[in-house]
Formats: sequence, C-alpha cells, structure tokens
Amino acid sequence: QVQLVESGGGLVQAGGSLRLSCAASGSSIRDLSVTWFRQTPGKAREFVATNSRGLISPDYADSVQGRFAIPRDTAKNTVYLQMNNLKPEDTAVYYCAASTLLAGTRRGDDYAYWGQGTQVTVSS
Repeated sequence: QVQLVESGGGLVQAGGSLRLSCAASGSSIRDLSVTWFRQTPGKAREFVATNSRGLISPDYADSVQGRFAIPRDTAKNTVYLQMNNLKPEDTAVYYCAASTLLAGTRRGDDYAYWGQGTQVTVSS
C-alpha cells in the first residue's frame, strides 16, 4: 500500500518561497506519477503540477507556470513542489497524489493514493 506524507507548508509573505515535500512509502517513486493539487474552502480541487514516471516533461497549471517546479529525488523517494514568487491567491491546502500511470494527469479521479495535505498561507 502506497502512503504519501506531505510536509513543508506554512506562512510566507507574498514574493517569498516554500518547498513542499511528498515522501512516499510502500513503493519506489520511480514507479509512480506524482501530482500536486490544491484546494481552498468552497472551491473545487485544482491541479497544480505533475511529474510523470515516464520520460515526459512536467506539466504545470497556467497559474503557476514559471513560478513552481516539481522535481523528484529518487534517493529520498520524494517529490517536491518548489514554489517561488508566491502570491496570496496561492493560499490553499496542498495535496500530493500518486498513480501508477505512465503519465500524470490533471484529473484527481485518476489517483488512487493521496496525502493528508499541508496548509500554505501567503500574506499580502
């Protein structure tokens, strides 16, 4: 059974940076496509970025393109979400999700494994 644990959330001022971690257990990260989603109260879950287990370039939501990156560290069995130039509208609970699909998708329903979420708050 794959388990995902997120960490790294917190409070940061606009323009600052945070790095979220999604540590996997029960499977090698090499066998997983990992995606970050985010959600704010009263709104639908939103795709942020995906890192595919196949030789496929990462995919980013337009709202974070150029500011966020989603590298993976196979030695640590972890996928990160590096968030730079943060904006107040980035405030949300961030979730990582994993699937065995060769390519990550933007659909939450494609993911069988989810972390518990980590809160990111960006103050103006």
